[in-house]
Amino acid sequence: MNTVLITGANRGIGLALAHEYIAHGWHVIAVCRKTSVELSETPAQVIAGVDVTSTSDVHALAEQLTGIKIDLLINNAGILHSDHLGEIDYSNLTKQFLVNAQAPLQVTEVLLSHLNVGAKIVFITSRMGSIADNTSGGYYGYRMSKAALNAGAKSLSLDLKPRGIAVALLHPGYVHTAMVNFGGDISAEESAKRLTQRIAELNMDNTGGFLHSNGERLEW
Repeated sequence: MNTVLITGANRGIGLALAHEYIAHGWHVIAVCRKTSVELSETPAQVIAGVDVTSTSDVHALAEQLTGIKIDLLINNAGILHSDHLGEIDYSNLTKQFLVNAQAPLQVTEVLLSHLNVGAKIVFITSRMGSIADNTSGGYYGYRMSKAALNAGAKSLSLDLKPRGIAVALLHPGYVHTAMVNFGGDISAEESAKRLTQRIAELNMDNTGGFLHSNGERLEW
């Protein structure tokens, strides 16, 4: 049985991905700060109480995974604050960097020894991290943190090539979740189906790509 570990799996896209992989017969390790009723009702192995920005929490997570090998790591946990010029809260900007950019790198580095040969790593990013695609401004912390995530994940794709580990940077679409006050144009379930298809297509030939969940290649 293949094993996938998903961060931020208690709601939204993370929960939908957990459901999707469970339906496909995978063993799902669902990591979150606090579980939800919906997640607890699934057969996933839930590891709650993990703040991905906490070095001690991430190392404690690795200890709980002793003896477990992972075929797919999905760094999904993220936050968004709507900060605009003239009213930027720099503490929120910093928090977005920690959660959206630094934490996924730390989780990946700490869990590298748990990854199987030929494993895949996925970063749920955003086209809002694309500099070329930015035509509306605003959202400084979110845009900057996702651009930083993209840069880090691209480096990982190169550094992990010799180990045969493929890396993808995937934009889920504008998804109907609490993060965007349920203003999206596709459901979390539809996004998860698209994302799993992109992940299935991931290999060493296309590692390091920045893609929309619908398959469109995005500009950096």
